[in-house]
Amino acid sequence: DSWDEIVETLQGAPVSTDTELGGYVRDFKSRVRQDMDEIYTRLDDEQTKRKLLAGRLNIELQAADRRRQTVISELLRLEHRRSRETSESRTALQGQITALQAQVTALQAQVATLQGLARDSTHPEPPEEAVGSA
Repeated sequence: DSWDEIVETLQGAPVSTDTELGGYVRDFKSRVRQDMDEIYTRLDDEQTKRKLLAGRLNIELQAADRRRQTVISELLRLEHRRSRETSESRTALQGQITALQAQVTALQAQVATLQGLARDSTHPEPPEEAVGSA
């Protein structure tokens, strides 16, 4: 029976005795109880579905978080490696620059020596004997 049928039955039927009225009330209470049971069952089902969906969503979010953490860890590892390689390259370049500076200094000293020798050979000093006899 639907609610409409119960209402129609109650409205259309003359109540002649307390027994009939008691029967209608019992039927009404029974129907209300059944409807409430059905409502609570549906509510429980919906809450269960909601909990399942929330659980699935939580699992998906955790999986996404783990994937992001993996990517972040990999990026940090790569950044550390590049930083270390850059530092090693900088150290190697500084060593090469120092070596080149030493070579330039040595070459400058050689140039100065050669310039001095060239000056000496273009302006020979008179021998000491010639200076004393004059």
